[in-house]
Amino acid sequence: MRIALCQFTAGGDPQENLRAVDELAGRAAAEGAQLAVFPEATMACFGIPLGPVAEPLDGPWAEGLRELARRHGLTVVAGMFTPAEDDRVANTLLATGPDGEVFYDKIHLYDAFGFRESDTVAPGQRVVTLDVAGVRTGLATCYDVRFPELFRAHADAGAQLSVVPASWGAGPGKLDHWSLLARARALDATVWVAAVDQAPPDPEADIEERTGAPTGIGHSLLVAPDGSVRQEAGTAPELLVADVDVDEVERVRRAVAVLDNRRL
Repeated sequence: MRIALCQFTAGGDPQENLRAVDELAGRAAAEGAQLAVFPEATMACFGIPLGPVAEPLDGPWAEGLRELARRHGLTVVAGMFTPAEDDRVANTLLATGPDGEVFYDKIHLYDAFGFRESDTVAPGQRVVTLDVAGVRTGLATCYDVRFPELFRAHADAGAQLSVVPASWGAGPGKLDHWSLLARARALDATVWVAAVDQAPPDPEADIEERTGAPTGIGHSLLVAPDGSVRQEAGTAPELLVADVDVDEVERVRRAVAVLDNRRL
């Protein structure tokens, strides 16, 4: 399967962001991609009030995502915000395209490094996978990448690929965390990992400097099931297109049967 990692910088206007998604999805389709993965908070960036921009899954933003996925003939995964209980929102991934549609609400909320996502976001409860061009694909979001059990749950559900849209927080050592965790999750579950981050609002900014909201550090990457990085972006907006070889999953699982050898 050919996958596109669509690293871009979302702003506060959902419709403007949707236009950017449309343009990138068109470029991805032109390069033969069957799956285009966009970052967490593609609908609207962190750092603004989320309640006013949240929409249900049958609202105009989600309908716009469905329409462009149909028009370009590929599955699109993108982060949005949907209404939830207690005056909070859900941090939702919508995956929609020719092979069907699912949604995933982020399970592990980013209450770390001085940020409290749970103040405004309600946690999800479900592990979610979908089939894209015959490849079982698990959905995870940003801070989820610190929790290996979710990725093993993807593998237990038959996944050969996990996608991780993110809007990673900048700060000391955070780039090392991002790369290390994506590679570790590929090894934990012997799956491909496509980790797609927001490009920082200022690509010249020092990503070692902490920001008030997690607005991305770039460096989207595609990791093979043996933990090797096959593609990696810089800090600027960038489109990476690569092939995911599911036979490689089986070869690695035969060589290092960590899923079969589990005792806990």
